[in-house]
Amino acid sequence: MLQNNTFSGQPVFSQIVGLINKPAFNHLVKTEDADRYCKKCGAWEHFACMLYCIMNNCTSLREVTQGIAAYGDKLNHLGLTYTPPRSTFSDANSRRDEAFFGKVYEKLYKHYKAILSDSQCENELLKRLYIVDSTTISLFKAIMKCVGRKPADGKSKGGIKVHTMLNAYEQVPQLIHFTDAATHDHTFLSKLNLQPHQIALFDRAYVDYKQYAKWTAAKTFFVTRLKDNAIYEHLADMEIPNNCPDNYIKDQQITIKYKDKDGKDQSLILRRVVYYDKDKDCIIAFLTNIMDMATEQIGALYKQRWQIELLFKQLKQNFPLKYFLGDNENAIKIQIWCTLIANLLFTIIARNLKRKLSFSILVSFTRQHLFSYNKLSDLIEKTEIQWRTKHSQKTLKIATLFDG
Repeated sequence: MLQNNTFSGQPVFSQIVGLINKPAFNHLVKTEDADRYCKKCGAWEHFACMLYCIMNNCTSLREVTQGIAAYGDKLNHLGLTYTPPRSTFSDANSRRDEAFFGKVYEKLYKHYKAILSDSQCENELLKRLYIVDSTTISLFKAIMKCVGRKPADGKSKGGIKVHTMLNAYEQVPQLIHFTDAATHDHTFLSKLNLQPHQIALFDRAYVDYKQYAKWTAAKTFFVTRLKDNAIYEHLADMEIPNNCPDNYIKDQQITIKYKDKDGKDQSLILRRVVYYDKDKDCIIAFLTNIMDMATEQIGALYKQRWQIELLFKQLKQNFPLKYFLGDNENAIKIQIWCTLIANLLFTIIARNLKRKLSFSILVSFTRQHLFSYNKLSDLIEKTEIQWRTKHSQKTLKIATLFDG
């Protein structure tokens, strides 16, 4: 039998939650008055139950409360002296302000920012890139307004839009904002606190010429796509270097008219770079206020936007948000915040592993061993090696026996 040398005094779940500084958490509870309307189910108990729900992929309130109660003796290290019943847990989801969990995420992100950053990244331009996009999560009933026409049966469903900004070399959300699915994406741009010489990347759903003008005046840059129906005036052609790929067919200075906050007509000088995608046989027009960068670099910058699509795919594949524990807006936002916190915690774990492992394998493997008493890093990095070593030794002994 394989001897286990990866034993730990705490289950894997406790080790993951242990990444959160509990005194700092309790201080945040006091400053935010998070227990004001939820006396029976404290913020820490509520938070631990929600993380259990996310990491164990639970789909109902009863599954969470009965499941975590069954592991009660294994959660002493978390300081859980009380596991809430279903009705109390449901009340906490509807009464405790979802903004508190947003503060928890913000504190965790700032605390582990140095770990999340890629220390081997020497590309200073990449560190200045901030990718912006949103993903829509469908809801089971008309809680938040969704886009599209009302179905013929009259049973419309709602949707919540998660607006996100991440730094290109951190790969986790830095700024998050929730709206109903019917809200236009461009409203999120005004919430970005970008500094001079930083570069925002986003798709053409974020068209907002007034915001583009503000950024240009502040020397903050952006790269996006020009809408097909955009009206602009061609000013001049910019020189395309001879060593530039043939896919780049135009590089122009253009002017676009817009109305300022007082309703007066204004014009903004921007750059239009036209790229031909041979694989899809289509024309792509990039729009930017960066005037001193090589033509092909504009297209290369926009390709970095794909990182945020991979983030959304990672979230939806590993923490499927199909079943919610409450039928109100507050409960839905709490569950999404806790999903983002779980994603952040697993990203921190992945950064500290010596062995390269895909994110989905890490989450799946952890879920299988959530309450086993093994050191998580050793469980991932050493168990398979120990088993193969033991197996090869046993095979060698059998071979030697038969040879003798």
